[in-house]
Amino acid sequence: MRYLSLDWIDALSDAVARSDDMRTVAAEHSIGVTQVVDGTPEGAVTYHLVVADGAARFGAGPAEPEDVRFVQDWDTAVGVATGHINAQEAFIKGRIRLYGDQQKLITSQAVFRALDAVFSEVRDRTEYA
Repeated sequence: MRYLSLDWIDALSDAVARSDDMRTVAAEHSIGVTQVVDGTPEGAVTYHLVVADGAARFGAGPAEPEDVRFVQDWDTAVGVATGHINAQEAFIKGRIRLYGDQQKLITSQAVFRALDAVFSEVRDRTEYA
């Protein structure tokens, strides 16, 4: 499946729903994250992660509620997803723009660690071209 396609989003949605680690962090954290990637082979793609009240969901479209929004281009998204670009360096250089509640993002790092494990499940089946 192609990175950021609806098939990819659906695969991640299923993996997030099955993840015990995501449910655990969702019991302790609450955050809505929207990711916007411009210039993909399918046009602009928007997807979200929402964790709250012991549940985690991943899907197409913006988060509701949205606490944080990331915006980046296709090359940056692919580079970060494949490990060719360091995400922190991309932030510093302005390749990833962040909008919203930065403090909530910082206090929700456990959510992103759990999500990274979910991404690892899907990464081997993903095409990044």
